[in-house]
Amino acid sequence: MTELTSRPFGATAEGTFVECWTLDNHNGMTAEILTYGGILRTLTVPSPTGPRDVVLGLDTVADYEANPGPHLGALVGRVAGRISGASFALNGKEYHLTANAPHTCLHGGAKGYAKQVWQAEAVDGKLVLTYFSPDGEEHFPGNLKVRVVYALTANNSLTIEYFAETDGSTIVNLTNHSYFNLEGHGAGTVDGHTAQFFADYITENNAEKVPTGVLIGVTGTPFDLREPKLLGPGLISGHPQIAAAHGYDHNFVLKSQLDGVFQTAAVLEAGGVRMECETTQPGVQFYTANFLDVPRGKDGAAYGVHSGLCLETQGWPDAVHHPDFPSPVLKPGETYHHLTVYRFTSAK
Repeated sequence: MTELTSRPFGATAEGTFVECWTLDNHNGMTAEILTYGGILRTLTVPSPTGPRDVVLGLDTVADYEANPGPHLGALVGRVAGRISGASFALNGKEYHLTANAPHTCLHGGAKGYAKQVWQAEAVDGKLVLTYFSPDGEEHFPGNLKVRVVYALTANNSLTIEYFAETDGSTIVNLTNHSYFNLEGHGAGTVDGHTAQFFADYITENNAEKVPTGVLIGVTGTPFDLREPKLLGPGLISGHPQIAAAHGYDHNFVLKSQLDGVFQTAAVLEAGGVRMECETTQPGVQFYTANFLDVPRGKDGAAYGVHSGLCLETQGWPDAVHHPDFPSPVLKPGETYHHLTVYRFTSAK
């Protein structure tokens, strides 16, 4: 069984105590998770050169508070991604959210779940984080009880399981915003990573990186990663969608849109390490750190543009404005429940 230990990790600027929990599966894999933002601070996996930390992170809570934009390793909610117009209608009522990005509400608003301190408890070899999001927080309706379970398996998988319940109709879309670099968190760009996505379509973005409602077939585009390809050529391809985002920042439409179907989303390889991502979500937001600028990251590493990549398994962005997208609405009596697995093995 995975061993869990905790240690103090300082405090927020408001004085709230923060813990760092370490998970160790005693098979070469460890993870550090903060109660601040539910942040995955380190993820060490076996590699041909020995233990390797493959997620970008920072050294202190103050560093995370000073660099909130990237959401490094954090749990994101109440609604991950962008909500156009920073508003939505539900059950005949209009809700006006914080516009913390141009004309949009991004990743839950000005103080989303990535900036909250969660409660933590070790249960049966897993780390259970809970957060109570009150009605009206960031102007979202309904009290929401959120539970996220982090675990390491014996076969070197990181699992993240999400649960939420509400007492009033609301919208929910939870994810983790870790930046992976399989060559090591301070190794530089991910241009040399090989990527494969099990998706025939992406959702087209407008100039504000919000879905237009149109699905684009990937055939003949840099988004055609149905067979493994190096990322570098796609990043400099000049495709209008790539150029507008300065890289990949797009929702890949997974094969099944049925709620709860467990499916492979993506496979990445670099530096002798292979990572498979599986999820019950209908999409994965693939983001290549297109604006990242952290001069001093974890252990003194510098994180720049394209120095990591995110596989944000989630519902489709801005779904509340697109009736034909998988619905983000959660009603009283329902349970929001999704599972994502990141499995690490040696590259073939």
